[in-house]
Amino acid sequence: MLGKNTFIFMFLIINSFILFTSIANSEQTHNKNLPILLTADELKFDDKLGVLTAQGNVEISHKERILTANKVSYNQANNLVTASGNVVLVEPTGEVLFSEYAVLTDDLREGFLRGFKMLLEDDSRLAAVSAQIKGGNKTMLSKAIYSACRSCLGFDIEPIWNIKAEKVIHDQIKRQVTYRNARLELLGLPIAFTPYLSHPDPGVKRRSGILTPTFGGAASLGSAFRLPYFWSISGDKDLTFDPIIYATNYPLVTGEYRQSFGNGELRARLSAIYDTTNKGKKRARGHIDSTLKFAIDDKWRWGSDINIASDDTYLSRFGFPGKNTLKNRVLLERFTQRSYLSSESVYFQGLRDTDKQEEIPLVLPKIDYNYSSLPGKNNERINLNFNFQSLIRKEGTSSQRGSISFGWLLPHISSLGFVTTLGVNLQTDAYNVTNNLMPSGKLKSGATGRIFPQAIADWRYPLIKRNKASGVLIEPMASIILAPNGSNPDLIPNEDSLAVEFDESNLFSATRFPGKDRVESGSRISYGLRGGYYSDNGSSSTFIIGQSYKFNEVNTFAEGSGLNEKESDVVGRLTIKPNELLDISYKARLDVGDFKVKRTEVSASANIKKLNTNINYIFFDEIDEFPKREEIHASFSYDLTNQWTAQVDTRRDLSSEGGMRSWGTSLKYNCDCLDFSIDYRRTYTKDRDVPPEESVFLRLVFKTLGEFGVPF
Repeated sequence: MLGKNTFIFMFLIINSFILFTSIANSEQTHNKNLPILLTADELKFDDKLGVLTAQGNVEISHKERILTANKVSYNQANNLVTASGNVVLVEPTGEVLFSEYAVLTDDLREGFLRGFKMLLEDDSRLAAVSAQIKGGNKTMLSKAIYSACRSCLGFDIEPIWNIKAEKVIHDQIKRQVTYRNARLELLGLPIAFTPYLSHPDPGVKRRSGILTPTFGGAASLGSAFRLPYFWSISGDKDLTFDPIIYATNYPLVTGEYRQSFGNGELRARLSAIYDTTNKGKKRARGHIDSTLKFAIDDKWRWGSDINIASDDTYLSRFGFPGKNTLKNRVLLERFTQRSYLSSESVYFQGLRDTDKQEEIPLVLPKIDYNYSSLPGKNNERINLNFNFQSLIRKEGTSSQRGSISFGWLLPHISSLGFVTTLGVNLQTDAYNVTNNLMPSGKLKSGATGRIFPQAIADWRYPLIKRNKASGVLIEPMASIILAPNGSNPDLIPNEDSLAVEFDESNLFSATRFPGKDRVESGSRISYGLRGGYYSDNGSSSTFIIGQSYKFNEVNTFAEGSGLNEKESDVVGRLTIKPNELLDISYKARLDVGDFKVKRTEVSASANIKKLNTNINYIFFDEIDEFPKREEIHASFSYDLTNQWTAQVDTRRDLSSEGGMRSWGTSLKYNCDCLDFSIDYRRTYTKDRDVPPEESVFLRLVFKTLGEFGVPF
């Protein structure tokens, strides 16, 4: 009996057996002649039988395979390794095989295992009564079971789901797992049977094949069946073909193509259907949604977005993502540390019932250049912005605009703590306009322009008091902006400055218009107060309140905007966060005359133990461009257990002609190998051929296998 082996002992003893075996059998390959590393607590050799026996913490390493066991014997006559007790075989591909008893060839590439278990790369598991290894790359299991569950257990401490099969073959070269006469069990109950099932092993990132089918549908379309096929064309491109088969309509043919390049990527989805659900209007429908991005070098890149639908309601009716306006563009960009240049041409497709495509402009092109200098000796900065934009309409106003703006800013902090910023802006615009509707009601064409200077002085005085575990901030703020009156000729069309939202975020901005077609003429002063309480434990409360005052009667803004009078409305925001569990935000715009609320936004989120709540309320009073709007959205979720969650959400229009927009409830279960959800949803809105919907949907996701969903 020998003690713990050293490397020298291992080299003399083990290699002598390899050398002897090589002489006795000249047909052994040179791979088998590679050294075998062996360690064990005890080692015995029977000269008569030619058997080497190792016991206690045995570990054998040959090439990239490692075998460990309580006891291992090597029979020189038949070149067999017999292992028993906590047998573990680690494969070169990363899989780990466990068994109670194993008989293997001396290179550990073939053999028989009893009481077999296998740990795959993603920690999923295979187990079988017995297993056979062939060629070092194929494992054949009898009476096998597979599951991806680790801590997700059902009754009797069994995995919540598993696949049981008469035979399972794991091919390490093809990286494929194949089942014969398999059944899928959930909570111990069989829910599906198939004579043949195959899927890639967890080490495969992508491979061609049929993906998990899904069932779905809607009340207006009937039941639907989706059968996706994934085609891995090559390492840099693939295609997913996933047609939808409807019970009461022609199939919807759709697919997504993806390709990666050395300096870019392409993604494109197309769909088409001959829709017969509207008996009076059978028609072909479809859409294209693609994105292309390419980097020319480290500064330049270009790309395109194509989003086109055959008609206004196609996307929403057949469940494709989309907005009220689809944007198609070709873009070229350049980035540097101090500047940005972009050139794009844009085509919009309007999907609203009120949209007229002939009146939607074609942008051909739009060019923007922005430059910001490094701070100078006195921290002064220079900003330069250039814009050219051409809008072309079949019906309505067409225009071309060239705009250059120059800005100079000088920040300063005085010894008393005053934070001041002095600046000047100069904006120069030139327009060529065709068929612009004038206030008189007549159409007019021609060239026009403006030169608009501004002088800005901004003052702030932050007062901070620090206590042992908290701090308080009080900061009075004021700014004065000097600018000429007028500067908005009637011939200049308003294309990009319609949606003015006056609130605390732009109270001190040089202009409250979002675009360049309108400038905020006239001189004004803005003033306000900001404050906050901040605690070291993360709690805080902040507020800001203020308003503006114009020195003249120039009415640049729309009625109801809050900026159309000399004294603006009062705007403010209050946020309260007493702890990590509660967060409340309140924004408001109040009429300066009677403090009537013109705009309100309230949001609150609470995470109290197992209850999560989110409430959002908005109110906008009517202004010239937009109608009155009042809406509330609320969602509540409760963690019944660590795996079970119940949720309810609702959205309601609170205006006089409003009502319930949608509501829904769901019950969800999540663990390491299974996602389950049952969702009920009802919508009350109607858009032409898209009716209100009511649906119940059951969804099961077996992780590593696929997804199954069915409507009721």
